Amino acid sequence: MNKLFISLLFFFASTIAFAQPSDLGNWIIYLGNKKIDSKWNWHHEVQYRNYNAIGDLEQLLLRTGIGYNLTDNNNNILLGYGYINSQNYVPNTDTKVGVNEHRIYQQFITKQSIGRVKLQHRYRFEQRWVEDQEFKLRFRYFLAFNIPLNKSDMIDKTVYLSSYNELFLNHKNNVFDRNRLYGGLGYKLNNLVRFELGYMNQFFNNGNRDQINIITFLSF
Repeated sequence: MNKLFISLLFFFASTIAFAQPSDLGNWIIYLGNKKIDSKWNWHHEVQYRNYNAIGDLEQLLLRTGIGYNLTDNNNNILLGYGYINSQNYVPNTDTKVGVNEHRIYQQFITKQSIGRVKLQHRYRFEQRWVEDQEFKLRFRYFLAFNIPLNKSDMIDKTVYLSSYNELFLNHKNNVFDRNRLYGGLGYKLNNLVRFELGYMNQFFNNGNRDQINIITFLSF
């Protein structure tokens, strides 16, 4: 099973490295979580998003926050801040315009297990200040599944399937913002580090977009 994961990782990485420009985007994501004590944690993340396979920046996202466990590690509330720099193409041109956004967000995460299946629900409320636009509010609901393949639980050296769906809703105008559907293969090296490689499709009001996601998770 470990050889299968490594082979698939090499295949997708090679595809990304040598692909010609296309509508298939690539997100390189780092997600970190620092345990401060039994109750408090520090979340931090970096996402580098490309329009094409690599080298054509679509968006740089930096997010951080302080979380608090309500009962145990399975129920966490968090207050955070995000900075987003978007590089948007002017329609029908090769010219880009940079747009900066600042966000304050609140979220609640709850986790549960059903047999081998690990579930996570995340409810996030965002207050958004987008450059040259009016103030915006957005609600997001995220439902994720992890299923271990070569072990009975998510322990060291576990290969697992990962899937999630996330719905975005605006507070006015076009209420439906987008929906993200993701599926991938992951490898948990140990309690500190795990990796995922997957495919995501984003659905918008006027179309959809494909992404290849390369994700590193670090807990320490």
